Amino acid sequence: MSNDSTLPIEITVADLDAMRARGDNFVLLDVREASEYETARIEGSKLLPMSEIQQRLSELDEHQQDHIVVQCHHGGRSMQVTEFLRSKGFGKVQNLAGGIDQWSLQIDSSVPRY
Repeated sequence: MSNDSTLPIEITVADLDAMRARGDNFVLLDVREASEYETARIEGSKLLPMSEIQQRLSELDEHQQDHIVVQCHHGGRSMQVTEFLRSKGFGKVQNLAGGIDQWSLQIDSSVPRY
């Protein structure tokens, strides 16, 4: 259960795109609110709003050893959740820098910006 300190705390949207293209095994955790998720989402992401993460943390138990990429609108909330999960023993958690907004700008323009 040791933390992998070699894993940078943030990745870019280009990194995420490459991971998806390679078929890497990871969980994409969207920590925005449900209404935001309805507006725009990255395909394959799992919604767990930051406002509910403490009550619903057990839902992530099966992913304790998995690579988790946390994503929000611009990267602020997801960084808080990344640090929270790392403090709870999740060793392979990374924040998506720039969030879904950067994803829409740089990778997939079909994802609506808001």
